[in-house]
Amino acid sequence: MNIRFNPAKVGRVSSLLTVILVLLVATSAFGQDAANGTATATVQTALAVTATNQLIFPTVFQGVATTMGKTNNDSTAEFTITGQGSAGINLILSLPEYLALADGSDRMTISFSATDANVDSTVTTPATFAGSNGWIDQNPRNLPAAAVIGSAGQTNVYLGGKVTPSTYQTAGTYTGDIILSVAYNGT
Repeated sequence: MNIRFNPAKVGRVSSLLTVILVLLVATSAFGQDAANGTATATVQTALAVTATNQLIFPTVFQGVATTMGKTNNDSTAEFTITGQGSAGINLILSLPEYLALADGSDRMTISFSATDANVDSTVTTPATFAGSNGWIDQNPRNLPAAAVIGSAGQTNVYLGGKVTPSTYQTAGTYTGDIILSVAYNGT
């Protein structure tokens, strides 16, 4: 076999190989693509909690326990919660064990029964609240896990309790803090 080197043919073959390589690179470049996506997040309406009504006991006498129910429009503790309608919320009441005189010289026991709270998601009044409007006769130390902001963007919590003065209770006005903490739970 006789092979001859022809520089003209080598140049043409080299040029042809170069063209083929350029076409292959260009073709593979057209076989790729990219796209931009986006991420979105909508933050819900902020929660707000207001102590609308204080828990006010009627006249209290030494040695006589006195109860205030959760259905008295003027004296029941009432908290108003506003936020995103129909959103799930967690409710936690921090309740005092006693009420104290302003100068701290005397204390009086306050207690809450396992049925002293109502959670109203239709926003009626303490006196007109019914079980179909939310959660009735709830334990204020364990409010319902399924609680929601009412569809109109508001829910109320009503609270009653009982004070038990001693037979030697000092006369005066006794107070204690009731705190309702509320947070969205993502449901």
